[in-house]
Amino acid sequence: MSVNLTPDQLRSIKGQLDLVLLALETLIGIGSEAILDQAKSLQMDAMLSDRVSLWRLRQSSPLRKGQGRKKLDVDEARALVLITAQLATKHRQTIHQAVTALEKSGADGTPPHRIALLGDYLDRFSNTYSERMEKDAPPPVLEKLAFQLLIDLLFYSSAGGSQRLWQALLDRAD
Repeated sequence: MSVNLTPDQLRSIKGQLDLVLLALETLIGIGSEAILDQAKSLQMDAMLSDRVSLWRLRQSSPLRKGQGRKKLDVDEARALVLITAQLATKHRQTIHQAVTALEKSGADGTPPHRIALLGDYLDRFSNTYSERMEKDAPPPVLEKLAFQLLIDLLFYSSAGGSQRLWQALLDRAD
Protein backbone atom coordinates (compact mmCIF):
# COMPACT_ATOMS: atom_id res chain seq x y z
CA MET A 1 0.00 0.00 0.00
CA SER A 2 1.47 3.30 -1.08
CA VAL A 3 1.12 6.33 1.12
CA ASN A 4 1.51 9.80 -0.34
CA LEU A 5 2.49 12.27 2.33
CA THR A 6 2.99 15.97 1.98
CA PRO A 7 6.29 17.44 3.17
CA ASP A 8 4.48 18.95 6.18
CA GLN A 9 2.95 15.58 7.11
CA LEU A 10 6.30 13.84 6.81
CA ARG A 11 7.89 16.56 8.95
CA SER A 12 5.25 16.03 11.63
CA ILE A 13 5.75 12.24 11.54
CA LYS A 14 9.51 12.68 11.93
CA GLY A 15 9.07 14.81 15.03
CA GLN A 16 6.42 12.60 16.65
CA LEU A 17 8.36 9.42 15.96
CA ASP A 18 11.50 10.91 17.48
CA LEU A 19 9.57 11.77 20.64
CA VAL A 20 8.19 8.22 20.94
CA LEU A 21 11.71 6.82 20.58
CA LEU A 22 12.98 9.33 23.14
CA ALA A 23 10.34 8.18 25.64
CA LEU A 24 11.21 4.53 25.04
CA GLU A 25 14.94 5.17 25.36
CA THR A 26 14.61 7.12 28.58
CA LEU A 27 12.16 4.73 30.24
CA ILE A 28 14.02 1.54 29.36
CA GLY A 29 17.53 2.96 29.36
CA ILE A 30 18.36 1.71 25.88
CA GLY A 31 20.59 3.38 23.35
CA SER A 32 21.43 3.22 19.70
CA GLU A 33 22.86 -0.31 19.94
CA ALA A 34 19.48 -1.72 21.00
CA ILE A 35 17.80 0.08 18.10
CA LEU A 36 20.42 -1.21 15.66
CA ASP A 37 20.12 -4.76 17.06
CA GLN A 38 16.36 -4.60 16.59
CA ALA A 39 16.83 -3.33 13.02
CA LYS A 40 19.10 -6.29 12.35
CA SER A 41 16.62 -8.77 13.81
CA LEU A 42 13.92 -7.30 11.55
CA GLN A 43 16.31 -7.49 8.58
CA MET A 44 16.36 -3.72 8.23
CA ASP A 45 20.07 -3.38 8.84
CA ALA A 46 20.63 -2.25 5.24
CA MET A 47 18.67 0.89 6.10
CA LEU A 48 20.12 1.25 9.61
CA SER A 49 23.55 -0.30 9.42
CA ASP A 50 25.45 1.72 12.01
CA ARG A 51 25.24 4.43 14.66
CA VAL A 52 25.97 7.18 12.12
CA SER A 53 23.08 6.18 9.84
CA LEU A 54 20.76 6.00 12.86
CA TRP A 55 21.98 9.38 14.12
CA ARG A 56 21.37 10.95 10.71
CA LEU A 57 17.90 9.48 10.60
CA ARG A 58 17.08 10.74 14.10
CA GLN A 59 18.53 14.17 13.28
CA SER A 60 15.90 14.49 10.54
CA SER A 61 13.39 15.35 13.27
CA PRO A 62 12.27 18.98 13.00
CA LEU A 63 12.36 19.17 16.79
CA ARG A 64 16.08 18.44 17.03
CA LYS A 65 18.94 20.84 17.48
CA GLY A 66 20.86 20.95 14.21
CA GLN A 67 18.07 19.07 12.43
CA GLY A 68 17.69 18.80 8.71
CA ARG A 69 20.85 16.91 7.81
CA LYS A 70 18.90 14.04 6.25
CA LYS A 71 15.43 13.72 4.85
CA LEU A 72 13.29 10.92 6.22
CA ASP A 73 11.32 9.02 3.61
CA VAL A 74 8.20 6.94 4.12
CA ASP A 75 10.10 3.63 4.06
CA GLU A 76 12.51 4.85 6.74
CA ALA A 77 9.59 6.10 8.84
CA ARG A 78 7.87 2.72 8.55
CA ALA A 79 11.10 0.94 9.50
CA LEU A 80 11.44 3.10 12.61
CA VAL A 81 7.80 2.41 13.46
CA LEU A 82 8.40 -1.36 13.29
CA ILE A 83 11.60 -1.11 15.30
CA THR A 84 9.96 1.10 17.93
CA ALA A 85 6.93 -1.18 18.30
CA GLN A 86 9.14 -4.28 18.58
CA LEU A 87 11.31 -2.65 21.25
CA ALA A 88 8.19 -1.55 23.12
CA THR A 89 6.86 -5.11 22.95
CA LYS A 90 10.13 -6.48 24.35
CA HIS A 91 9.86 -4.08 27.28
CA ARG A 92 6.10 -4.24 27.74
CA GLN A 93 6.40 -5.32 31.37
CA THR A 94 8.39 -2.21 32.32
CA ILE A 95 6.06 0.04 30.33
CA HIS A 96 3.03 -1.55 31.99
CA GLN A 97 4.63 -1.19 35.42
CA ALA A 98 5.26 2.51 34.78
CA VAL A 99 1.73 3.18 33.51
CA THR A 100 0.28 1.32 36.50
CA ALA A 101 2.41 3.44 38.84
CA LEU A 102 1.20 6.58 37.04
CA GLU A 103 -2.43 5.51 37.44
CA LYS A 104 -1.85 4.71 41.11
CA SER A 105 -0.21 8.09 41.72
CA GLY A 106 -3.23 9.79 40.21
CA ALA A 107 -5.63 7.72 42.27
CA ASP A 108 -3.91 8.28 45.62
CA GLY A 109 -2.69 11.82 44.99
CA THR A 110 1.03 11.03 45.17
CA PRO A 111 3.07 13.26 42.87
CA PRO A 112 4.42 11.01 40.09
CA HIS A 113 7.99 12.24 40.53
CA ARG A 114 7.97 10.77 44.06
CA ILE A 115 7.59 7.25 42.66
CA ALA A 116 11.09 6.00 41.84
CA LEU A 117 10.35 4.53 38.40
CA LEU A 118 8.39 7.59 37.28
CA GLY A 119 10.76 10.10 38.84
CA ASP A 120 13.76 8.49 37.16
CA TYR A 121 11.95 8.36 33.82
CA LEU A 122 10.85 11.97 34.09
CA ASP A 123 14.38 13.13 34.98
CA ARG A 124 15.96 11.23 32.10
CA PHE A 125 13.25 12.34 29.67
CA SER A 126 13.54 16.00 30.67
CA ASN A 127 17.34 15.99 30.58
CA THR A 128 17.53 14.19 27.25
CA TYR A 129 14.83 16.40 25.75
CA SER A 130 16.72 19.52 26.85
CA GLU A 131 19.99 18.18 25.41
CA ARG A 132 18.58 17.16 22.04
CA MET A 133 15.63 19.35 21.19
CA GLU A 134 15.61 22.79 19.68
CA LYS A 135 12.93 24.40 21.84
CA ASP A 136 12.94 24.51 25.60
CA ALA A 137 9.78 23.51 27.37
CA PRO A 138 8.78 24.35 30.94
CA PRO A 139 8.79 21.41 33.40
CA PRO A 140 4.97 21.03 33.55
CA VAL A 141 4.80 20.78 29.74
CA LEU A 142 7.64 18.23 29.63
CA GLU A 143 6.00 16.20 32.41
CA LYS A 144 2.69 16.11 30.56
CA LEU A 145 4.44 15.14 27.31
CA ALA A 146 6.55 12.44 29.00
CA PHE A 147 3.55 10.84 30.67
CA GLN A 148 1.38 11.02 27.54
CA LEU A 149 4.16 9.29 25.58
CA LEU A 150 4.43 6.68 28.34
CA ILE A 151 0.73 5.87 28.01
CA ASP A 152 1.07 5.78 24.21
CA LEU A 153 3.97 3.31 24.55
CA LEU A 154 1.67 0.89 26.34
CA PHE A 155 -0.58 0.80 23.27
CA TYR A 156 2.39 0.43 20.92
CA SER A 157 3.74 -2.47 22.98
CA SER A 158 0.62 -4.58 22.51
CA ALA A 159 -0.48 -6.74 19.59
CA GLY A 160 -0.83 -4.57 16.51
CA GLY A 161 1.38 -1.91 18.08
CA SER A 162 3.16 -0.99 14.88
CA GLN A 163 -0.16 -0.40 13.12
CA ARG A 164 -1.37 1.69 16.07
CA LEU A 165 1.81 3.76 16.04
CA TRP A 166 1.70 4.29 12.27
CA GLN A 167 -1.99 5.31 12.43
CA ALA A 168 -1.33 7.68 15.33
CA LEU A 169 1.51 9.31 13.39
CA LEU A 170 -0.72 9.72 10.33
CA ASP A 171 -3.59 11.10 12.41
CA ARG A 172 -1.36 13.62 14.17
CA ALA A 173 0.21 14.67 10.85
CA ASP A 174 -3.11 15.96 9.45
